[in-house]
Amino acid sequence: MRKGISFFSGCGGSSLGYTLAGVKMIYANEFIAKASETYTANFPHTYMDTRDIRKIQPEEILDIIKLKKGELDFLDGSPPCASFSSAGKREKGWGKVKSYSDKAQRTDDLFYEYIRMVKNIEPKIFIAENVSGLIMGKAKGYFNIFFREFSKLNYNVKACLLDASYLGVPQMRKRVFIIGVRKDLNKQPVFPKKQKRLIVKDVYDKNYPIEDEAKKLSPCYIPRLKLLKQGEQPQGSYFSLKRNHMLRPSYTITASYGAGACVMHPFENRHMSIAELKDICSFPQDYKLLGSYRDKCERLGRSVPPNMMKNIVLTLKKEVFNEST
Repeated sequence: MRKGISFFSGCGGSSLGYTLAGVKMIYANEFIAKASETYTANFPHTYMDTRDIRKIQPEEILDIIKLKKGELDFLDGSPPCASFSSAGKREKGWGKVKSYSDKAQRTDDLFYEYIRMVKNIEPKIFIAENVSGLIMGKAKGYFNIFFREFSKLNYNVKACLLDASYLGVPQMRKRVFIIGVRKDLNKQPVFPKKQKRLIVKDVYDKNYPIEDEAKKLSPCYIPRLKLLKQGEQPQGSYFSLKRNHMLRPSYTITASYGAGACVMHPFENRHMSIAELKDICSFPQDYKLLGSYRDKCERLGRSVPPNMMKNIVLTLKKEVFNEST
């Protein structure tokens, strides 16, 4: 069985995708406590390292996973994206310590830490994921630097903007993936082909339980929401208030979901329930999410959709390792 490790692992969305693709995740690094606890609840046999990645040496990881440099199959990572996200403050936050989940840290330098791990562990394949904002505006300069740094290593490197709604996820979620295949394998990175686009109706279940928190709305939103038809998004100060459409993929579920105006139920005047969000983010219903309603929403909103990663990894296993499963 192929083996993988994950950095900035969150609650385990990416790792679940690898697992579904037949890869055994043997190490994960996540220093946000609520996220790492959720990860461990679902992956109890994966070694969880809760230290800041800046304080971890690659040699320590190789000792933990009992592999030599160059033996690891997959090295996964999704460096925090707040500094590049179009939903964040982008350029204003570069180089500054800022709030991220329940921690305060600088986030725009974490890609360099991921590159450091790739350089010193030398996996056969690395997969780095980030928001589409990384290739927009001034942030594109960062992307070009990261890409050049990856290309200096012993890898064939390619990047692609992928939409989760064409990869087994009923959600419009565009993400940049940078994939490197070590040159001695004599293969190029390959990205998955588009599948049939999924829509909300494909996963809708009217019998799911609805949390009380999902029904709580600020009084100022209720009049607008009652007038909002499926798929509509009002202009002006209510720009973040959107109503999903049953016959389209869901709007993007963000880390701030449930904290105010956001993506609403297609025809009921409420937020989506956790069960509905799990479906929209392609998590199985038995996946354990810890904490409050908001905590669970944040975990889902920060995750790589499992089905999206599964399709990426299956494609690489087939094209690079000549493995069908």
